[in-house]
Order: sequence, then C-alpha cells, then structure tokens
Amino acid sequence: MEAPEAADGGTEPAWFNPGVRSVGLASFFSDVGHEIPTSLLPSFLTSTLGAPASVLGLIEGIADGAAGVAKLAGGALADDPTRRSKVAVGGYITTAVLSSSIGFATAPWQVAVLRTGAWAARGVRGPSRNAILADVVSPEAYGRAYGFERAADNMGAIIGPLLAIPLIAFVGLRRAMILSIVPGLLAALAMLAAVRHVRRASARDRRPIRLQVRPVLRGSLGRLFAGMGAFEFGNCAATLLILRATELLEPGRGQGRSASLAVLLYVAYNLAATLTSLPAGHLGDRRGTRLVLLGGAVAFLAAYLVFAGVGASVPVLAVGFVSAGVGIGAVETAEHAAVATRAPEAIRGSAFGLLAALQSAGNLVASAVAGVLWTAFSPTVAFVWLAAWMLAAVMAFLAMPNDGARTAASATE
Repeated sequence: MEAPEAADGGTEPAWFNPGVRSVGLASFFSDVGHEIPTSLLPSFLTSTLGAPASVLGLIEGIADGAAGVAKLAGGALADDPTRRSKVAVGGYITTAVLSSSIGFATAPWQVAVLRTGAWAARGVRGPSRNAILADVVSPEAYGRAYGFERAADNMGAIIGPLLAIPLIAFVGLRRAMILSIVPGLLAALAMLAAVRHVRRASARDRRPIRLQVRPVLRGSLGRLFAGMGAFEFGNCAATLLILRATELLEPGRGQGRSASLAVLLYVAYNLAATLTSLPAGHLGDRRGTRLVLLGGAVAFLAAYLVFAGVGASVPVLAVGFVSAGVGIGAVETAEHAAVATRAPEAIRGSAFGLLAALQSAGNLVASAVAGVLWTAFSPTVAFVWLAAWMLAAVMAFLAMPNDGARTAASATE
C-alpha cells in the first residue's frame, strides 16, 4: 500500500494507513461510549434505582464473567476470515445499543441483563478486531499499529468519564447514558470503514468454528503465553491502586481531599499508559516485542514495590502510578503485537481469544487474591504478592526467544 501524501507535500508513515486509523477510531469511540454509562452506573443503581452497593458488585462480576467466556468464543469466530468482519462490526453495534439502553432501565435486574449483554458483545468482538488490525498492516509494523490502537483506547477511557460530567449537568443522568449510543455507533461505523481495507474472503476461506488451544500453546507462542500468564496474574485492578493511595493520603487530609488526589493520580496512570503505547510499539518493531514486555513487567514490579512500602507522599505515589501506567501501556501493546507476530494466520483468532480470556481471568484472580491478603494481613503483603508475580514474568520474558529486531529497511516509514 502506498503511503498517502501529507498536507505539506510529504508522506504519512506507511503503516499509518486508513485501516489502522479506522480501527483506532473504533477503539476510541467505543471506549468513550461505554465509559459514560460505566462511570454513571454506581450512582444510577444506588441513587436512582435504590439498589444496595452489593448489587453493583454482583452485576459487574456477572458481566465480567460473561465477557471472559465470550472472548474465548470470539477467538474461535475470528479464526474464520468469512465471519471476522461481521463479528467485529456487529459486536460494536450491540455493545453501543445495550450499554446506552441501561438509561431506560427501571429495575436492577434489567441493568444486569443489559450490562451482561453489552460486555459479552464487547468480549466477542475483541479477537476479531485484533485479527483485522493484523490484516490491514504489514508484520514489521505490528507494534506501532497495536500501540496506536491501545493509545486510542486509553484516550477514550479518559474522555468518556470527563464527558459524562457536563452531560449530567445538561441532560441528566438517564439521558446522559442514553446519549452514549452516539459515540458507540460512531465506533461501529469506524470498524465498518476498517473492514473495507481487508481482502474480501471467499467461500474457500471458510473455516470451522472451533477454539484451537493446543496449537496456540506450542513452541515459542506457548512460551510467550507462559510469560504473559505470569504478568496477568499479577496485574490487579487499578481500583486497588486508588484505594491504597486514598488510605495513605487520608490521615491529615480527610476523606474528600484524599479521594480527589487519588483520582488525579489515576488520571496520571491513564495518561502514562496512553503516551507509552505508541513509542512502545515502535520499539517493539525495531528491537522485538520481548524487550517491551520485559520493560513493562519491570515497570510494574517497581510500581508494586512503591505501593508496598510508600508513606503518605503524593510525589512518591505519583511515581508509582506513572510507573504502573507505563507498564500497562507497554505490555498491552507488546502482547497484541507479539501474538500477531508469532501466531500463524489460521489460529490468530484463537490466539487473540486466549489472550483476552487470560487477561480477564488474570485480572480477576490477581485482584481477588490481593484483596484477601490486604484484609487478612496488610496492603504491604498484598503488593509484595503482586510484585512476586511480576518478578516471575520478568524471568519468563528473559527466557523467551525474541521475535526478532526489525531492520531499519523493513521498518521504514
């Protein structure tokens, strides 16, 4: 594909083609769309519908579980190039419609059904989106392509909650949730534009729908999954970082101020992840994804050690949050690029499905175990436990063969 001309008469980077841009826009708009109802859901359930906080936890647990199962199913569907585009576009439309429909709910059980359906659709579409991204860019630019997609996704996660604030002021909580369908449908349109740049599959390309686990877990791809598994089982929910910061900052500041400071630190975490994704992808294209995976795990290890032993210091906590943000921005980008590089095209969908399921399961287990250790012993014990998993990931990535540094010629822009 020829590099498009830039406004100044030059050219844009060859990898930054319309297909890559469209996938990135789909991730951005989708995150804006579903983060609006997500950020408003606690208030909607407890204040508007009068449900206890335990109902929120139950709904989120059910929805996350459904998403994890759906990711595996989505991986099997994504192996078939004749279904891949329809699954991706349909998943974005379904997520947008169901998420925004929560604004019409009049009972908690309706919220549970809509939230679970939306999250299941989000899980099904993920492997197909990732496989499509690999289809629209050359292998030597996988890192930059997935880095751009991750950066766009993280930016949407920042914009969505910020957009919810003025929406509530102008149209109210219910209508704000309903209006979230607009960016959600824009995401579907962007994905529809992306699939136009994928070679049209014929009937001869059709493949049976089955999740291929054993082929994914063999050889270098299997060793990659071992390292990513160690990382994900140490990758706890960011809410635990916010809780740690709030507890450390509360003495002498009060609950309100400490909570506000913790939220600002979380914004720094998201900004760090956003700003890291594309440079991490570029480094992976140049030097191989193992280096990026290793660097991300080390950044997380450093962050957890900060949270394990830090005092009530905002600057030091900021170092921990930014380090964790750098880590997640680097690893999420490198994980997708490494899977796209190592997985044969015939099992690429299954590989992305297993990765997505591993990320969900690992995050759930890491958060649950850390929470138990936190309550039974102390926050320090919890973060030391998480740090041990990151150390295991570092060792696994060190033992993993690199996928090969990109030469300057092959990575030309």
